[in-house]
Amino acid sequence: MKFWDSSALVPLLIAEPTSAGALREYESDPEAVVWWSTSIECVSALARRERDGALTSDSMAQAMSRLDAVAAAWREILPIPNVRRNAIRLLRVHSLSAADALQLAAAMIAAEEHPATLPFVTLDSRLALAAEREGFHIVRPGL
Repeated sequence: MKFWDSSALVPLLIAEPTSAGALREYESDPEAVVWWSTSIECVSALARRERDGALTSDSMAQAMSRLDAVAAAWREILPIPNVRRNAIRLLRVHSLSAADALQLAAAMIAAEEHPATLPFVTLDSRLALAAEREGFHIVRPGL
């Protein structure tokens, strides 16, 4: 099992330079755990590309179908008080956005407060640095 940040999931949904590496990583262990809002973050990234003209409406529909398939198999960490408490602490310690602090806080819950036991898959450099400092083993597929 690995914790997947949305930045690492998007290359599974659309063709990007890191897609082959992300797919290899996912296929090696498809048991993914994610934060509750990960599907929202993925749709946000896809919609931004569609608005910018980088995705056609057909490509967007295919990406959304892939997201539905991947999301059906993952396990979500729900927005419980411990996630909020961890996110607040992480914001005071690391240079993170609120969304990234919630991602990392959810990973802490998934790891049962033992970050070395759960690989953290991300393509976000700032989030990777914070997660590494918290004790996670970082997986950066395709980089």
